[in-house]
Amino acid sequence: MSLLLTDRDYVPDGNGGVVVAKGGDALLNEVLFRLAARRGSFPFLPALGSRMHQLRREKPSAWEGLARQFAVEALEGLEDVAVTGARVREEDGALMVEVALLRQGAPLTAEVRLEG
Repeated sequence: MSLLLTDRDYVPDGNGGVVVAKGGDALLNEVLFRLAARRGSFPFLPALGSRMHQLRREKPSAWEGLARQFAVEALEGLEDVAVTGARVREEDGALMVEVALLRQGAPLTAEVRLEG
């Protein structure tokens, strides 16, 4: 069971609860969580999350290669998902990281907004 997140908050179901993600939505939700969470911020799960927040420390020319590397690290151990690429762009002072994935041969895209 995975609870659906949107903009870092749970999605209400209209009945006082939250929406439960299923199937492909659950997988995408897990991918987005792992990419957005800062690696090392969970004391009992130090390998959970990504190092995407470190992109700004590097030159813009290195962002896409590093974003791909950080995505591979973050999604390691997640079954049936392979990272095939990453694109990074600046938008309103934030970095938008778009990660291209393959799940059971089908393309999937996950986008994470990293605030400055």
